[in-house]
Amino acid sequence: MPSPADRLARLTRKPERALGTREEMNRLLDGQLVGTLATVVDGQPWVVPMLYGRDGDRILLHGSTGAGALRQVASGAPAAFCVTAVDGLVVAESTFESSANYRSVVIRGSLESVTGQTKSDVLQRITARIIAGRNDEVRPSTAKEESATIGLAMAITPDNWIMKQRSGDPGRPEGPVDVWCGVVPMTVTAGVPVAAPWSVGPVPPSVTNFVRAHPAP
Repeated sequence: MPSPADRLARLTRKPERALGTREEMNRLLDGQLVGTLATVVDGQPWVVPMLYGRDGDRILLHGSTGAGALRQVASGAPAAFCVTAVDGLVVAESTFESSANYRSVVIRGSLESVTGQTKSDVLQRITARIIAGRNDEVRPSTAKEESATIGLAMAITPDNWIMKQRSGDPGRPEGPVDVWCGVVPMTVTAGVPVAAPWSVGPVPPSVTNFVRAHPAP
């Protein structure tokens, strides 16, 4: 009989939506900014959205040392990390048949706390993944800032993740249709940067390049 972990590691409904290649998962992880970290704290469910970065075979996260749930997962508590991209709204001939085109991945395992100089590297790697070049434009973190930060890493192994997707048009109904049906494409775009009142200097290259990489249609 399959174990609970084995059952969680495979799709039982619409298995045709499963994706099996690591390259597809890497593209999804590298193309998004926010993931959701979930665990159980004192018998209660806990979930929080977090910025992240993929560094080879691991997911890097960081947060405040004052967050009790983060300290718990840093101690090796079981956790799951989910990333989803919505690529389109699928508008079908009924609300029951309507859906979304999407890609999602869930990674299950445990996190380890990253300390010392490696902890400083975690924030720099996450920043470099989200907005390349920004590390070279700003001051280093202070010792006080680093002491208030917790760095976490979750390993990506061949058997601890599952990926799903849906793409294409709504299903064609068997009978006649008297309403519009189709797909509304969706994507993440960057707007015109807005400087803070105390900002100094022009928009830096890191921000300019980020905006260019996420153009509006």
